[in-house]
Amino acid sequence: MSAEDATSSIPNKRGSSALQMVPRKRASASDPLVSHGRHFGRTIFTLCNYPSLLTNGILRLEQIEDTPLEDFPTEERREHRVFEQLLESYPGLLDRLRDGPEEEILHVGELIGKGATGARGDDTKTLKSAILDWITPIGEAINPPLHRNVKVNRGFNHELTGFLLCPVGLDWNNLETKEKLRSGELWVCGDQWPIFVYANYTYDPEDPWCGLLRSRLLVYAYKHVFTSPSSVEREPKATRSGNARLHGMTSVTIGSIAYIATQVRFALSSSSVFSRTDTTTDSETFYHSLLDLLEDPEESKEIDELILWWNRQIFPTASAAKRPISVNSALSKIRQRRLALKEISSPNVTPS
Repeated sequence: MSAEDATSSIPNKRGSSALQMVPRKRASASDPLVSHGRHFGRTIFTLCNYPSLLTNGILRLEQIEDTPLEDFPTEERREHRVFEQLLESYPGLLDRLRDGPEEEILHVGELIGKGATGARGDDTKTLKSAILDWITPIGEAINPPLHRNVKVNRGFNHELTGFLLCPVGLDWNNLETKEKLRSGELWVCGDQWPIFVYANYTYDPEDPWCGLLRSRLLVYAYKHVFTSPSSVEREPKATRSGNARLHGMTSVTIGSIAYIATQVRFALSSSSVFSRTDTTTDSETFYHSLLDLLEDPEESKEIDELILWWNRQIFPTASAAKRPISVNSALSKIRQRRLALKEISSPNVTPS
């Protein structure tokens, strides 16, 4: 049976893609799944319709018994990977979904969605103010001033935020380009990445990976959300219970990098409400475009290097434990000696 046939066999249950935002609904009662949803949204996937994700995932588990997952459309394959990551991150969830009625699937999805939406809203609120501190030139003031709680003058309306949001490949210093961006005559799609995602706000068209997603602004925002606001410009205290510590997080995820970049981009924009239908920010396209790159197996070398770099910025202690042993160090000599002794003590085995 083809993927199309499998999908058409359950037209009344399968809705649109689960990896889409939906209007907010009334919050459910507190539950451990809400806390899990907060962390999952920040680190794996945030712009998601979780009830649909779970419903579609359960149905797809039956379909892939007859149809390989590789035969499904790209969007459904990504959706199923997110579904599997959710199951893996919460032991016992699959049994709960399979054994319960359909209403339980929807209820679980709403709880997880409540957590993810709540976390995203909290981060949007705090970053709106904090980001002004990080973009203010050292020893100077932002001119003209930007208000912490009003965003109407941000985006391309302001010289500083406009520069940071200007898509790579465009020259913010070009007056014609600047005016077209401000008037909306030149519309910026979400997959046109802004200069702030690059280290030192410098883009090399000959090597677009150089400095990508390694800007100081992104690191500050990541620390603000995951290790505590007080850790932005100094090492986090061991006694602080930041979001990463609360959830046992010791390594950066590609989902969390895309999440933070999306939050920073929105904080710099003039939009006041985070919405996927907001054509000014086009946040959903931006978020998906980053994940498209960071999940591409063809880019694995660059992605591994990026994750290593991020871990050294955010989790230096944990990443240090994973670093290779220095050549000619005392530890390497001890390991070499132990290996040599094992080889000497092992009996010679000759093939028959």
